[in-house]
Amino acid sequence: MTPTALIAEDEPLLAQALKAELAAAWPELQVVAIAGDGRSAVREALRLLPQVLFFDIRMPGLDGLGAVAELADCWPADQAPMPQLVFVTAYDEYAARAFEAQAIDYVLKPVQPERLRKTVARLKQALAARQPAATPAVADEALERTLAQWRQVLTAAGAGAEAVAPPAAPLRMIAASDAGGSTVRMVPIDEVLYFEAADKYLRVLTATHEYLIRTPLKQLLPQLDADTFWQVHRAVVVRSAAIESVHRDEAGKMHLVLRGRAEKIPVSRLYAHLFRAM
Repeated sequence: MTPTALIAEDEPLLAQALKAELAAAWPELQVVAIAGDGRSAVREALRLLPQVLFFDIRMPGLDGLGAVAELADCWPADQAPMPQLVFVTAYDEYAARAFEAQAIDYVLKPVQPERLRKTVARLKQALAARQPAATPAVADEALERTLAQWRQVLTAAGAGAEAVAPPAAPLRMIAASDAGGSTVRMVPIDEVLYFEAADKYLRVLTATHEYLIRTPLKQLLPQLDADTFWQVHRAVVVRSAAIESVHRDEAGKMHLVLRGRAEKIPVSRLYAHLFRAM
């Protein structure tokens, strides 16, 4: 079977350069599409189901990390195995070493042929090792292994992308505006039940109120106690002690109900492992 790939890169010249270098390093590979932003990359990946994704980390709108998280939820695993990931990055050697330590394939901008050849060798080995799933149980195990790898990739790539400073002490108070935006209130972190990303804002939900802050979720996460707040979706972090029940619908998707809140909160496929025993 001819291997297929999708390139997501917002700089057309760099996208074409990567395609040309891939043609030299891996002549059998068919690049089925080039997308210029994260949303288009998700849409084309779901339409074409390529075996390999080359995703630029920094793209307008939905970035490469967000696109990967969205694909983890939407990928039709019953039709095709989840693809191999390669990040395309302009980050410095420090960040690249962080990716390498997590066994993350990456390509630095501008494309370096020698590094690309190493990536191609890894991809060929990974694709050759795939076995057709003989039973649903085998398919489920393969899916879980891939999801675990993607979780590791997103965590390590996110850390590398931010080139993070030492983590600050966990937050105790949050300065947030009310829904009208006219008043700033100091919200104790102990009252927060969950955070949800929404457009340019982050919603801060307590049992009785909703507030807004402009801090992106990925920037807030390092300031939260990981034992207290669990990420359950690319856009949602919940207070673990507030989880009242976990439900699975007819389509197999999970959602949570929190004490003090009536709405149902979606659980991404990436984070469903947190509730396997529930």
